[in-house]
Amino acid sequence: MKINTFFAVPAVVLASQFANAQSTTQKLNPIVESFVNETNNHSQLEDMAFELLDGIGPRLVGTPEMQKSNEWTANKLKSWGIDATLQQFGTWKGWQRGTTHVDMVYPRVKSLSATQLAWSPSTKKAVEAEVIVLPKVSSKAEFDQWLPSAKGKIVLMAQYQKIGRSDEQIKEFATPELYEKLKAEKEQASKDFRDYVKNIGYDNNTLPEALEKAGAAGIAISNWTGIMGANRIFGAKTSKIPMIDIDVEDYGMLYRMAEKGSKPRIKVEAQSKILPDAKTFNTVGMIKGSEKPNEYVILSAHLDSWDGAQGATDNGTGVLTMLETMRILKKYYPNPKRTIVVGLWGSEEQGLNGSRGFVADNPEIIKGTQAVFNQDNGTGRVVNIAGQGFVKSYDYIGKWLNAVPKNVRDHIKTDFPGMPGGGGSDHASFVAAGVPGFSLGSLNWGYFGYTWHTTKDTYDKIVFDEVKNNVILTATLAYMASEDPEFTSRERRTMPENDKGEIAKWPEVKEPRRDSKDYK
Repeated sequence: MKINTFFAVPAVVLASQFANAQSTTQKLNPIVESFVNETNNHSQLEDMAFELLDGIGPRLVGTPEMQKSNEWTANKLKSWGIDATLQQFGTWKGWQRGTTHVDMVYPRVKSLSATQLAWSPSTKKAVEAEVIVLPKVSSKAEFDQWLPSAKGKIVLMAQYQKIGRSDEQIKEFATPELYEKLKAEKEQASKDFRDYVKNIGYDNNTLPEALEKAGAAGIAISNWTGIMGANRIFGAKTSKIPMIDIDVEDYGMLYRMAEKGSKPRIKVEAQSKILPDAKTFNTVGMIKGSEKPNEYVILSAHLDSWDGAQGATDNGTGVLTMLETMRILKKYYPNPKRTIVVGLWGSEEQGLNGSRGFVADNPEIIKGTQAVFNQDNGTGRVVNIAGQGFVKSYDYIGKWLNAVPKNVRDHIKTDFPGMPGGGGSDHASFVAAGVPGFSLGSLNWGYFGYTWHTTKDTYDKIVFDEVKNNVILTATLAYMASEDPEFTSRERRTMPENDKGEIAKWPEVKEPRRDSKDYK
């Protein structure tokens, strides 16, 4: 990991410098210039981030916090004079996180750094039990013979990590020979664990179920990202016993103790709540078109998150970008030629359910959509825009980008016609339906290792100057797409052959998951 050095230059000075540099190199459209000035001098990003991330917090589908975030975003849009509604697309199992305390009580006392997994059952009262590791066996028959031994125990189910340092740090300080040795050992350990799980005949879904059925008191994992201090938090695979994630350092300590016969005991108290099924919504806002009201420019970001942290860069920053863009468009471009829509989707993390629901439930909007601009991969400035497989995407994206301020545009690499997105984020829901949907791909700022679905995805990871960059870009693209006299071509590229010599297929439209039945 590279260490970034920041110079203490006031933001207003930077904004002024950018504005001066811009004015000497490019004459902006007056509307675009107003976007730049408003973004740099009157931003509401930090206030909105405080309200959404510190005030409401993480936004797991099915939780009261998700409902609050839908209501908050709708009310925010209405406060700017923008029509906003909550469109229901389904229901989800209701749940709310409570306090979680995990302590080692034997052979010594230590509070552990741990997080209850999403939708995990509560403990009702504290559970205290011995911690054990998975047995050293090589077949399903041997494992199944061992399973009764898990009764009344808390089972460590994840791979043990011998070294809790990042690869980048090891590479920085180790000799080349030591680095290669440790790298090989780590790769072998990962392979050995994958082979072990395969040999005992289970997977990440069925193994917790088997342990629960065998009477285990709880299950602990450590879904470490490889970056010190960051663990990914997803959903529990149990229905009656608690399932928790323990940071790599504490997990390793417990593992070594259990393996060497110290018989460590931990006490788990997790006060989550199982709630009635909750309705799932998208927040949808519209600025009505003045000339072509039945044609649409859609600004897209998913509102939901996992709940190990605040969901700041996944996808709070995308939501903030689209909200601030709508505020600025309403203020400086209140009568767009085409209707401008903002869609803040629910349940993206469970399979693009909100955006797929919108596509399925709004055929007339989909028919008239000029373009979709989606942002969903962190706090960084946008550096990539691809044509998503639409043959003539260069003609209109290139033209629209010409109006973007040079200091914003110069960071962006384009790829036309590109390949259609297959499901990584919400633009793929539109692309599958043949709608030009574009991902505004951000510079990652350590996103995938450090903040994506982790316990570190918090407010302090936002780089607001980068988000401002994206607001200027998105507002300009929305303006240009709305003003364009031509409706965008939906002609698709000829698909190439894949690695198997088969012609690749355009992604298929998929139905959203309307409820949590059978979800794992």
